[in-house]
Amino acid sequence: MVLLLAIALVAFGLVLRFSARRIGGLLAGLWLAVVLAHLVLAPGNPLLARIGGSLAGWLVLGGAVALVLGYRAALLWLKARARPAPAPAAGGFSATELERYARHIVLREIGGPGQARLKAARVLVVGAGGLGSPVLLYLAAAGVGMIGVADDDRVSNSNLQRQVIHTDARIGMEKVRSAEIALKALNPFIELRLHPLRVSAGNVAGLVAEYDLILDGSDNFATRYLLNTACIAARKPLLSGAITQWEGQLSLYDPARGAPCYACVFPEAPAAGLAPACAEAGVMGALPGVVGAMMATEAIKEITGAGQSLRGRLVLHDALWGESRVIAVARNPDCPQCGAGRGGGDAADT
Repeated sequence: MVLLLAIALVAFGLVLRFSARRIGGLLAGLWLAVVLAHLVLAPGNPLLARIGGSLAGWLVLGGAVALVLGYRAALLWLKARARPAPAPAAGGFSATELERYARHIVLREIGGPGQARLKAARVLVVGAGGLGSPVLLYLAAAGVGMIGVADDDRVSNSNLQRQVIHTDARIGMEKVRSAEIALKALNPFIELRLHPLRVSAGNVAGLVAEYDLILDGSDNFATRYLLNTACIAARKPLLSGAITQWEGQLSLYDPARGAPCYACVFPEAPAAGLAPACAEAGVMGALPGVVGAMMATEAIKEITGAGQSLRGRLVLHDALWGESRVIAVARNPDCPQCGAGRGGGDAADT
């Protein structure tokens, strides 16, 4: 009997072109009448037999329908409140990105075209330690589209005095993974490529080939010379920095465009003990922040074409005395790595 009444109500609503909500209201009224009948009529009443079912059964049915309708209503509410992903604006930037990079875009030397070049850039940072920390943070904040991070080390307690990309909670984690957490939290619009490895003769060429600009923040001469050789062969610019105690230095090595290579300026590694690592000689905690920020600045300039680059110039920074000097450096025509006849690029500057 109830089923026939429900069908009749639905048919009635369709004929009169009621909305789905109004037809649902008619069915809800029928369910309420059945429940009231079970509550009011005495057991054994012939009408209850014609209605069928029990009070508990009808209540369970009503509860199930209410749950389904409530779930559907919640989904519709969430959908209505959801913020659509910002559509890319002209130049490939979303509205959120345009607001994020506004301070760059209003700079005459960068502007929209420069910011677009940053987004299209592919930069490899070797070392996620003292120098790599500020370099990675500022490149990510600047909107460099693809950043590669190469490091085989893990975060240790002694790193945290200067390696600001890592945290106490991430001690023991691979540095590239720790860096990924920090960079994604800072800028979700960039792409990260993690290389949890030590740069070696067997992998350096493949690493360098994937990127347009290489930043060397490593802490040993073997890696520096390997990167120098690979960048010469690939004709890629190498922005290299180094620190110890209170002093730091950086330059852009690019023999393919007339500048010296790293080996032109430093033909061979110093003898053991003359240039001890930070673990032996110590390093002032803020120094890698200063030199690393300089490296990030030079990388942004190189990508956007702003200002004068450090090709053929070496910056020496003395934090203890608060002094910075820039000295000219030239190509060595007899350089064993990039000299004449070795495929290093243009003729040496003399």
